[in-house]
Amino acid sequence: MKKILKSALLIMMGLVMFTSCEDDNDSNPIVKTPTEFVLNAPESAATNIDLANTPAVVFKCQQPNYGFPASATYKVQISLNQDMSDFVELDQSFPTTTCSVDASLLASTLTSMAVKAGKTQDDFPMDIKVYVRMRANMITDTGAPVAGTEILSNVICLESVHLSYALPSVALPEHIYVVGSFCGWDWGNSFEFIPVNENPDVSWRMVWIDEAGVKINTAKDWDGNEKGYSGITVAGDLAGKISANGDGNICSTTPQWYLMVVTASVSGQEIKYSVEFNEPNVYLMGDTFGGWDELMAGSKFDVPTTMDADFVSPAFKADGEIRAYVKVPGKDWWRSEFIVLKGDIAYRGNGGDQDRVTGKAGQKLYLNFSTGKGSVK
Repeated sequence: MKKILKSALLIMMGLVMFTSCEDDNDSNPIVKTPTEFVLNAPESAATNIDLANTPAVVFKCQQPNYGFPASATYKVQISLNQDMSDFVELDQSFPTTTCSVDASLLASTLTSMAVKAGKTQDDFPMDIKVYVRMRANMITDTGAPVAGTEILSNVICLESVHLSYALPSVALPEHIYVVGSFCGWDWGNSFEFIPVNENPDVSWRMVWIDEAGVKINTAKDWDGNEKGYSGITVAGDLAGKISANGDGNICSTTPQWYLMVVTASVSGQEIKYSVEFNEPNVYLMGDTFGGWDELMAGSKFDVPTTMDADFVSPAFKADGEIRAYVKVPGKDWWRSEFIVLKGDIAYRGNGGDQDRVTGKAGQKLYLNFSTGKGSVK
């Protein structure tokens, strides 16, 4: 009898242990590295899909074989090539296997890809094949991807996508800044180019350029859009003194002041910059110098040979209003004029006539383009 009871007890204990193991597998399933991920071709794949008149394109897939139902995130990748060699992953993610892709996002992305491949705006609209696949990742409760669970699906083809040009027009920049050793490479202390009055594509600035060089940008930031030597077309009287250094900056092996004149233009989705590097000449104009002709003999300022020194005008010939300017090639002098107000250099830019400051015969105008300060004495 004791033997029978002992045997029965052992059987019961075995059953309990077996049940416990089964429960552990259910509550702590083993994650499999997926080997299969199927993307189904939508019903519209063989029809003409007009993205301009479609709110969304819906893709459906099957969850990768993780071994159990799991939380996952899904991303859509598109390409113009069957081998997906130029694929772009769309900036949308989906928590389920039904993925409704915004048609406007799809259109703008495909337009960018087509332009990068050599198409111009004149080539649109066009009917193209679009290749699609998906990328899946299992995620944790916090949304973090689980290592070893990423997988790409098969590739499907949308046979005929009607694509209109879907990129916004690129406008000329409203602001252009220059940074360099003169300001410690700090965009917060960078100089802004001054608009040439009523010429939205042209601006100018007096800039000290040395071996360390300078860069330009439309934002006061290292945002990846800054332009060095390779990002501009170099022109002007002193173009031969301008080159690239090891950092790709716009530099000069002859450190000196340069009158930089930037002409911006739009080519497709890109802004092009033609930059003239001219003699850093400043001129007097008007009553104090006895005439209103441009580039009058003897009206030119002395140019300093160091970054911190002043540009100094000739002595005024008579009492009167002080007018000064730099000459931007092909533009009237007053479109790039400036004066000194309350100790600061005040540029006309796109404004109207400036407040007037008078000087007396024998005085001179002093300008410091490093500090932005000026004086009459």
